[in-house]
Amino acid sequence: LDYCITMSITINGSGTLAGVSVGGLPDGSVDADTLATDAVTTVKIEDDAVTDAKQNLNGAAKVWCFYSNTGAIQKSFNVSSVTDNSTGKHTVNFTNAVSDSNYVVVIGLENNLTQTPWVSSKTTTSARCNTYQDSGFTDQTVHMALFCP
Repeated sequence: LDYCITMSITINGSGTLAGVSVGGLPDGSVDADTLATDAVTTVKIEDDAVTDAKQNLNGAAKVWCFYSNTGAIQKSFNVSSVTDNSTGKHTVNFTNAVSDSNYVVVIGLENNLTQTPWVSSKTTTSARCNTYQDSGFTDQTVHMALFCP
């Protein structure tokens, strides 16, 4: 074919193809042979479609980040930056906002069992993570993940 067709299609378990509309194409340009089993050999998925699928997957972390004690991002998903507010207080800023601020944050510290991590504020675009030890705030390497519907 000399043209590109973009549409949503569904192939069910029995191999039946549904959701194909041909309107506006020349007669005979799409027939049973064209849509035969294994007729499609290459498929291109746009980068945005993959990101959207990861963002909308039920039960998957919508945001996760591993950042150093200076706030430098080591690895992340859906994180634009980490702001170092002061000793032991960092704000994780999201690339894409989440649906609401009633989400769950799981936070942990690397190689330190005597400090307490917690989240002090949550918005749809950021979460503030804190680390505390004994009598004061302290900078630590943090791992955090955010889950929401």
